[in-house]
Amino acid sequence: MKITNFLVLSFLLFAFTATSIFHRAVHAEAVIDVFGDEVSTGDRYIIRAASNDFEVTATSPIICNSDVVFSPMSNGLPVIFSPVVESNDSVIHEDSYLNVNFDAATCRMAGVSTMWKIELRLTARGFVVTTGGVAGLNRFKITKYEGGNNLYQLSYCPISEPICECSCVPLGQVVNRLAPSTVPFPVVFVPSDRASKIEYKMM
Repeated sequence: MKITNFLVLSFLLFAFTATSIFHRAVHAEAVIDVFGDEVSTGDRYIIRAASNDFEVTATSPIICNSDVVFSPMSNGLPVIFSPVVESNDSVIHEDSYLNVNFDAATCRMAGVSTMWKIELRLTARGFVVTTGGVAGLNRFKITKYEGGNNLYQLSYCPISEPICECSCVPLGQVVNRLAPSTVPFPVVFVPSDRASKIEYKMM
């Protein structure tokens, strides 16, 4: 009887935990662009600094094998977000694991990955975000940044299992590069086909 009760209790506990996780996943908020629209997987976006002065780009105009840096506005390169785990819709949700790619057809034709990853760069005195990543092994995350409705921060989420349970690391501006930092860098997302028309006030 005790064994039966234990099994029933274990099953109920498992069911509650699974339901709770599923509920959180289903109700995770969508990431919103500067126009108030949901950010979608496969679409092209410019990542712009919340100050409206800088945009994310690459150290080389060729993009292939480049570090991710900040450049004066209007020089940003489009990125494409895709969830690490496929979902039933095309919406990018907060706190979900993502792959991030620069949109560069020439690199893809040359067989060079434009996917973001983290790499040690001695000249930058630490790790930086660069290209050349592999799908599923280079996880990033978008989370809400305090202080505005459409302000977000980017984080890098190392795959550490079963070695340790490492937390995601916020990304900030370090020596003009996007890199792990104790000071997250607030950003907004601008659809690339509307970037030249945008006029907005930060919230």
